[in-house]
Amino acid sequence: MAALKYAGLEDTDSEEELPPGWEERTTKDGWVYYANHLEEKTQWEHPKSGKRKRVAGDLPYGWEQETDENGQVYFVDHINKRTTYLDPRLAFTVEDNPVKPTTRQKYDGNSTAMEILQGRDLSGKVVIVTGANSGIGFETAKSLALHGACVILACRSPARGDAAVQRILGEWHKAKVEAMTLDLASLQSVRHFAEAFKSKNLPLHILICNAAVFGAPWSLTEDGLESTFQVNHLGHFYLVQLLEDVLRQSSPARVVVVSSESHRFTEIKDSSGKLDFGLLSPSKKEYWAMLAYNRSKLCNILFSNELNRRLSPHGVTSNSVHPGNMIYSSIHRNWWLYTLLFTLARPFTKSM
Repeated sequence: MAALKYAGLEDTDSEEELPPGWEERTTKDGWVYYANHLEEKTQWEHPKSGKRKRVAGDLPYGWEQETDENGQVYFVDHINKRTTYLDPRLAFTVEDNPVKPTTRQKYDGNSTAMEILQGRDLSGKVVIVTGANSGIGFETAKSLALHGACVILACRSPARGDAAVQRILGEWHKAKVEAMTLDLASLQSVRHFAEAFKSKNLPLHILICNAAVFGAPWSLTEDGLESTFQVNHLGHFYLVQLLEDVLRQSSPARVVVVSSESHRFTEIKDSSGKLDFGLLSPSKKEYWAMLAYNRSKLCNILFSNELNRRLSPHGVTSNSVHPGNMIYSSIHRNWWLYTLLFTLARPFTKSM
């Protein structure tokens, strides 16, 4: 009883009744958390029962969920013309008894973006996602924006970027999203993008290097480099270098490089074990689209590892990630055979 008295929990009889100074709130995702106004802290577990809960069902008719300038969720009752920070669904909560994950792995190949971000409030965080008008990039940008982050969609096509912004705003009209032009096949475009972003005087907490081409026919960029190598790797390499100072000033920050398991099926060394620059940007005669893609993905991982070694002491971490095999996005559009293979594999792979 002494311990309960010290914690301020002895004044109530019901296990579900909150002690003095505590308040029940909900996140955008409907997860219940508890605010202790006396100690100015929050926690997921009920202060007496130790249980975790979430609200059940949709909001009642006439109610709408909003977010104030501090990122706090509140609710508008349009019928009775009133607002409240109390979720009207709190009377219908259900207990959450999650199976505790192993310390080795919290998520797996079946996890969705919304599951991973569940309960997280990213208000105040600024994110750049390259290639965000479609595919994995769009789903990533949307998920982050729906959790409060300010997301810059870095897209080659301004029209497609603007269309992606409208799709996200259609799901949540207060989402903080903006499209900016970035063509990774042009180092000048990369430089202009970095300059335009810096002119906004924003921090940068997360940079997701996602854009890529796959199975593209041989071509040279305006910079005289093979296009798959430049778009998938060198353009992102240059972008990170240009924004490195902003990332360091915004620490803790992170860089995420979307790579692929296919990096294992190639090599970028010559017979003597030295780096062969000719393999990175090959001539048309020596070009094979699949190998060019694999090499660019290997470069992604090598770059991410070295970037983490250099910047992690300054509060900027870097990770490379394999999103899943043959996910049905628009990346296979360059050759009908790849489209056929992706279509056949679609029932057995993760959805977008």
